[in-house]
Amino acid sequence: MLNIYQSLTIAGILACLSFPVFAQNPNQLEEVIVIANRIPLPIRQVGTSVSVISEDMLQEHGNFSLLNVLRQSTAIGVSSNGGAGSTSSLRIRGEEGFRTLTIIDGLRIADPSAPQVVTPFEHILSSGISRVEILRGPQGLSYGADAGGVVAISSRQAEEGFDVNIEGQSGSENTNQGILNLSGASNIVDFSLAATEFETDGYNARASDAILMDDDGYENSTIHARLGANLTDNLRIQLVHRNVEGETQYDGCFAGTTVYDCESHYDLQATRLSVDYGSESFTHSLAYSQSNTERDDFALGSRAFGSDGEINRLEYIGSATGLPGFDLVYGIDLEEEVNASLARDNKAVYLEYLSDFSDSFFLTAGVRRDENDDFGSHTSYRLTTAYLLDLEDSVVKFKASYGTGFRAPSLFEVDYNAGPFSFLPASNVQLSEEQSRGIEYGVEYLADRVRLEAVRFDQEIEDAIYFDLSGFSGYLQDIGTSTSEGIEISGSLSITDQLSFRANYTHNDTERPNGLQRIRRPEQLANLGLNFISASEKLRISTFYRISRDSIDEQFGTPVELDDFEVLDISASYRVSTNVELFARLENAFDEDYQEILDFIAPDRASYIGIRLNF
Repeated sequence: MLNIYQSLTIAGILACLSFPVFAQNPNQLEEVIVIANRIPLPIRQVGTSVSVISEDMLQEHGNFSLLNVLRQSTAIGVSSNGGAGSTSSLRIRGEEGFRTLTIIDGLRIADPSAPQVVTPFEHILSSGISRVEILRGPQGLSYGADAGGVVAISSRQAEEGFDVNIEGQSGSENTNQGILNLSGASNIVDFSLAATEFETDGYNARASDAILMDDDGYENSTIHARLGANLTDNLRIQLVHRNVEGETQYDGCFAGTTVYDCESHYDLQATRLSVDYGSESFTHSLAYSQSNTERDDFALGSRAFGSDGEINRLEYIGSATGLPGFDLVYGIDLEEEVNASLARDNKAVYLEYLSDFSDSFFLTAGVRRDENDDFGSHTSYRLTTAYLLDLEDSVVKFKASYGTGFRAPSLFEVDYNAGPFSFLPASNVQLSEEQSRGIEYGVEYLADRVRLEAVRFDQEIEDAIYFDLSGFSGYLQDIGTSTSEGIEISGSLSITDQLSFRANYTHNDTERPNGLQRIRRPEQLANLGLNFISASEKLRISTFYRISRDSIDEQFGTPVELDDFEVLDISASYRVSTNVELFARLENAFDEDYQEILDFIAPDRASYIGIRLNF
């Protein structure tokens, strides 16, 4: 039976239908999505579930960290070891965080120096971003067989002329951030540069730290640059570079015994060069990227651990759109993963069919073949379908998809179990690849002012790899099937030209092969958002209410229930003139006391003010 929170959330979404909707016109069907099939497609043709966060929505949220914006999207759960800069995992539909692939302007943001090749979301700030597309469910076909969900980020696009944006804000815990955005474009050349400096004193993030009880601060310096040139009407070359330096203070490292004076240094240097050709019937894109990551951990001021990793990637994506009744997308991926002295190659080819014979029925079918140096050959599939039912003033879209994938154990996982720090039972475990599959089906209602979506999903992971939190012996495998299944309900409504409402609810029932719930995955997540803009468009006020229910963690092999929590954030901005905007934000307005990971305290109430200048 639904409890009060489920009932209120679902009722809030369905209540959208009771508001009057004027001048309905399903223009939302023409919104272009790139993430689903690696080429631009109107959302009407997309059979998978995609969430989109626009630049306006990012500014409405106002959070420093992109992670805190993403966590308010459908089917996304986040767990963090404290405040800003602390180690965090983003899970889409309950998938492990290292199965979430993140791409910024085509550049893959993955950290091979970590135990798993994971996205370090704690080091991705929200500044300089214009759009985020989130693809839910296994996406091994186009993005690699271990992609259990994809987050595609676009930096701000350059417009004709030259633009300068300067932003500064400060607030609780001696937090300060400065942002400089430069962009410019002509008929031939365009560029953008986003530079951010962020620092905070933080707070004592670990409940068990009753010794130092010191603040755990964080500093981040990020530079993201993009330079493009249109060599002809059909040929474009683009260079993307990203540099991130992060320093995180934390509690609970080891120096003979557990200590609470710890620090982690993170350094990312990543570059991507691409050449794109497009005609009426064909597109070709060839890109080479290199990502270098270095990590150093310090205990009591002395270096205790260090690691480095590198990913070298050559990829080709092509499409043929002039074929009779269908289009084709095809590609080749060549990737080298390096962790310290270890290295591994993975080669892949894929082909996808996209139907083009109907304006109301769409079908895609694709296959991918991976050749992994250490774990052999694997074949992945994806099928999707969408059917549009035109009503008088709106459209109903029925959709379904099925996808598969695999994940090879990381170089670190294999090496750790074979190394001197592993012991029984992990030292006796020979890790094998994980196999995944996911199916979803749902319905969307789209009109000019209303959008509603309901999706049923069912995902399975065979032989999931996890770290032994009971005995700390190394990496083990849950032999058998780990499941994640549930429903997603989301909606948005423009009540008037000044007032809009968004909401989503996810019920996710997760289970390990032994029948226990999977840790750090709330069974229920809900988000409610209300946005007001004045008739003059100078004043904006936004509220965001986040609810988490029924999550567990583990302590020495024993499940421990985590407290339910509710968090309210409020943001406001006022445009003084065309060039000047003031803004303020209150996070965790009710000062909710909660933990997403056992023993790690989530941020208390905090307030911030800032100014934004545009030239």
